[in-house]
Amino acid sequence: MSLSLPAIIVQGAESLLSMAEGILQDAKISQGKDAVFEFPDTAYHLPMIYALTGLAVQTVGDMEVALGKANDLVAGIRERRGAEPSLGDALEAGLAAHFGVELILALRGLCGQEPVHDQGSGISYHGFLSDTMQRTLGVKLVDGTIPGVAVILGAAPDDGTAVRIVRELQENRIFVLLAGSGISEQLKRAGVDFGLESRIVPLGPEPIHALYAVNWAVRAALIFGGKKAGDMPEHLAYQRERVNAFVIALGAPTPEILAVGAGAIVLGYPVISDQNVPTLEAKGICPNEALVGVPDHAKIAQRAVEVRGLKITVSKPPIPVPYGPAFEGERVRKENTFAEFGGQRSAAFEWVRTLPAEEIEHNRVTVVGTDWQQRYQKGGVLPLAIVVDVAGRKMQPDFEGVIERKIHTNINEAHGIWHMGQRDIIWIRISSEAKQAGFELEHIGVIQTAAILHKFGQIVDKVQVTLYVDDADVLRFREEARRSYLERDRRLGSLTDESVDDFYSCLLCQSFAPSHVCVISPERLGLCGAFNWLDAKAAFEIDPTGGNQPIQKGELLDERVGRYSGVDDYLKKASGGAVETLNMYTLMENPMTSCGCFECIVGIVPEANGVLIVHRGHAGMTPAGMKFSTLAASVGGGVQTPGFMGVGVNFITSKKFIAGDGGLRRVVWMPAELKTRIRDAFNKRAADEGMPDLLDRIADETICEEPDQLVEFLTSVNHPALEMEPLL
Repeated sequence: MSLSLPAIIVQGAESLLSMAEGILQDAKISQGKDAVFEFPDTAYHLPMIYALTGLAVQTVGDMEVALGKANDLVAGIRERRGAEPSLGDALEAGLAAHFGVELILALRGLCGQEPVHDQGSGISYHGFLSDTMQRTLGVKLVDGTIPGVAVILGAAPDDGTAVRIVRELQENRIFVLLAGSGISEQLKRAGVDFGLESRIVPLGPEPIHALYAVNWAVRAALIFGGKKAGDMPEHLAYQRERVNAFVIALGAPTPEILAVGAGAIVLGYPVISDQNVPTLEAKGICPNEALVGVPDHAKIAQRAVEVRGLKITVSKPPIPVPYGPAFEGERVRKENTFAEFGGQRSAAFEWVRTLPAEEIEHNRVTVVGTDWQQRYQKGGVLPLAIVVDVAGRKMQPDFEGVIERKIHTNINEAHGIWHMGQRDIIWIRISSEAKQAGFELEHIGVIQTAAILHKFGQIVDKVQVTLYVDDADVLRFREEARRSYLERDRRLGSLTDESVDDFYSCLLCQSFAPSHVCVISPERLGLCGAFNWLDAKAAFEIDPTGGNQPIQKGELLDERVGRYSGVDDYLKKASGGAVETLNMYTLMENPMTSCGCFECIVGIVPEANGVLIVHRGHAGMTPAGMKFSTLAASVGGGVQTPGFMGVGVNFITSKKFIAGDGGLRRVVWMPAELKTRIRDAFNKRAADEGMPDLLDRIADETICEEPDQLVEFLTSVNHPALEMEPLL
């Protein structure tokens, strides 16, 4: 008699737990029960087990306890149901299977077997997905740039089908994670680029490596949602309501794969299979179907998006290559280049200017140059001026720079086109593949007209683009553009928090962190680094009911720390009462909340009477005794944490940076990479404060990572923080 689907799922879970048991026993012998393991760059131990049970698995002994809990789940099902478990039992077994797989991967890591970077196919598997990756993609996940995450298991019938499925997901802006060598090798053979930049990440050579995607997803509730470890109902509800993930399973599934799929369904991730499987519903778990069979591979990607309930609007310019954010991180290498512009090889710039509406022919794209068609050829290097003229009743000069910065993204979203830099230091490459597909020079302008009208249609009524490709024209217009850049910088430099009546909110991250409110002022950009005051102002004009709203400052209640009555009133309402007051210029009392997407953390170092700054991506220890990931775990989730605060990189060199605590003079430690990144702007600000050599008096990891060594260094260089008023 054939087994029912629930029985096969329970059987698969038992198989995975048995595998974990075998590896665990080997590890106890070879490593010992006290051997310590941690996944790289996470503050959440074994994230799946930690989030749902509260058990912080750190040693082999802890792993034995966790495996016991998982075994008890399945044993309970057998005791209650015998050989005929229900669908609910199968889902419970699927959760136990996920615990078992997480233990398998951790034990392999402990024994030096995970992740596998090369299986002889030339594929570099990513392995574990870090907290940093979660935070790096946070903004794109909350603002809709990445509307969902697809986990693909198995293999398509052929390489071409694999590419078509993934390209369709990319054009729908879906982030794609691959589990298993089958689909990964198919895409590799077809020349598809892997990596975080292209948003196609091969996790590992086996289907069970899909667990890396799951334990990455569950961290969203810990990082952004402020959920407590061990509160399983809250974590499951968060996944189902806020994490838009789904599974595409290709090929005939094994019992183990079915068990992993059942665990995904428990979290609210529907499974779309290319097999003739019965459609299953799981009321209260998946909003639509939980399991769907779609044997037609031409329809499986779109059906997956529909089953997950994603509402995706794609605006593709009329160009002959695929287009979407998933292609933004692609690189066009020299050997694959058809033609290029700028860089060190020719003059090139881009410029947005406002003109009267009567001077613009709407949607016109013109290429101006002598015999440019003959110069636009294989190996060609041309000068290029991209002059974008806009007009609109709501258009303001301050919005020119906002639109201009989007030129970079607009071009890079075209498959096979690469853009770097901004203003008068741009570099563009068009690949041979794109040219073969029919991409012509004027398509650079076509992209701009379509993208600008799509993104800025509420403030731009008309747009035209002129591309100049003769040296004389490019150099002449470049001088005009440079005068415009200088005027913009002068105007922006005159904006201060005191000179405006309104700040702006950013509520985009409330989809992940419901109580977080970012307050953006002229001198304090959003903590993610993606939005400044002008960006937020333009966004409000584009969408008056959207996530960026004006905040009337109201009465200045405390000048030193930057407390305003209007900001407090707005916060109480926008945070649902979770946050009642905010001090803009201090981290010591009622600092700004964080969602988890911050570029840096500022944290107090009491021994040094100062603060450290550590950027996302720095994996080393800090003088606070914690790495970035651990520090970040206490700051995110929409809570105020006195003494610690998430910030954007550019805020560090603002006059308002912790001005209420003493400003830059309080900074005593930051990683060398961050010091290099902000050196010029930091030195200018420090010189304005009368301390041009301050950066050299700030320690980094090459000098020390311990607080006592830090104090010793600061004393040797006479750091001003040692003489300032006590922070505590």
